[in-house]
Amino acid sequence: MLAPQSVINSGKHNMDEKTYRKKVLGCWLGKAVGGTLGAPIEGWDGPHHLEFYDPVPTTMVPNDDLDLQVVWAMTIAAQPKPVVNSQILAEAWLKNVGFPWDEYAVAIRNLKNGIRPPFSGSYDNWFVDGMGCAIRSEIWACLAPGDPERAAKFAYEDACVDHDGDGMWAEVFLAAMESAAFVENDVRKIIEIGKEQIPAGLKLRTGIEDAIRWFDEKPEFDYLFDKIMKKYKSDNFTDVKVNFPIMVAGLLLGNGDFSKSICDAVNFGEDTDCTGATVGSILGIMNPDGIPEKWLAPIGRNMVLSPGIVGITPPPTIDAFSDMICEMSRHIILDPQPAKSFEPRPVHARAIVRAARSQEAPSKEVTFPGTFAEWPEAIPDKHELVIDFKFKIDKPGRYVVMFNTKSQVIVEVDGRLAFRRAAGDMAPSFHRAPWNQEAFLEFSSAGEHTLRATIQRVAPGARPNWVVGVAYGDSLQWVPDAML
Repeated sequence: MLAPQSVINSGKHNMDEKTYRKKVLGCWLGKAVGGTLGAPIEGWDGPHHLEFYDPVPTTMVPNDDLDLQVVWAMTIAAQPKPVVNSQILAEAWLKNVGFPWDEYAVAIRNLKNGIRPPFSGSYDNWFVDGMGCAIRSEIWACLAPGDPERAAKFAYEDACVDHDGDGMWAEVFLAAMESAAFVENDVRKIIEIGKEQIPAGLKLRTGIEDAIRWFDEKPEFDYLFDKIMKKYKSDNFTDVKVNFPIMVAGLLLGNGDFSKSICDAVNFGEDTDCTGATVGSILGIMNPDGIPEKWLAPIGRNMVLSPGIVGITPPPTIDAFSDMICEMSRHIILDPQPAKSFEPRPVHARAIVRAARSQEAPSKEVTFPGTFAEWPEAIPDKHELVIDFKFKIDKPGRYVVMFNTKSQVIVEVDGRLAFRRAAGDMAPSFHRAPWNQEAFLEFSSAGEHTLRATIQRVAPGARPNWVVGVAYGDSLQWVPDAML
């Protein structure tokens, strides 16, 4: 617990309160700068060549990186005692967050279906390795400055609500690293401190170590770009396994220079608003005076949140938010809640494997573990897999029907063609599924409907996988329990 005196007990270190508050403010200002720099090219392949904002903003760009941390702070502050645990944060997802994106939407669907953390993050979630929780690590570092182990424990309670595996440990790593940045000024040292809090053998950890090794071989942007993309490029531009080597490379190339560090990180491409924001926050903690005024002047200090955040009245400025975090740090309590078991929600279907263009083959009842599933055996060469799913909606209206797979597929709904496409990438989120992997459809009646997926041209010996689901046409949020 942080002392209320003028000296902050930060882990094994002491830090005067003025320095602590300055570093907390530097964290959020650096995050706002980096996120605003990267936002216009989010998801675009690199390399890019930015040296400053393009376009130059007149205010900070709203970003879920900061939005969600404001929600967590307001949620914790509203408790009788400022307590952190996954169950409290899960309620905030349902009450205050309307984002329909990737792992966020899956977690919201799972929570609405009664699946609590940590299973809300691990169950039926194609996006477990997304950047969505790594980008909200700073609050835990600011609440446990100089105490990486405690920051890591806070971060785990947050991460498990909507992630698992590498994605979950990514937030733990960053929270520990950022906590260490309050009392250490060596980038390599804080990276090593962050690694101590995550399991050995993770692909995430291998990527971090690869980036360091490649930098030591040749500390040049183009060399690092080629190495990282060749080994870690993903269908999902928000995958931590490509974005963490990028962030490490940006920090090493920048060598403490704020402008160079955030520009190098963003210029790799991929999840640029997140990589820029995270690198900016780390440099802002380590050296808040190192953020040049040219970066701060265009964005101002007003707190700007996304319209998907509801039900809270945030502090009006970044300065006021920083003060709130500093005061909260005096009293914050970690209170993990035991995990409770849950019943998976299987998806039932009828399926046949038949020679291509043939109508002759017996169908059978099949059960899949969820909406994200894989056919259990290889498909013979020149055969196709036909699966009939049932789904239900509770009222007529406009919905989005998605069947996302890497294979060639034809999708029919109630016997009519909905969409078809050749083989390609997967990104099974209703707001950014690849073209011809979903369709907006009008339904004149509630009740049950049928989705037929005919998966063709499967590579010999391969087992196709997919994500299938239905969302509301206005919000793009999953319809809970739609698949029967």
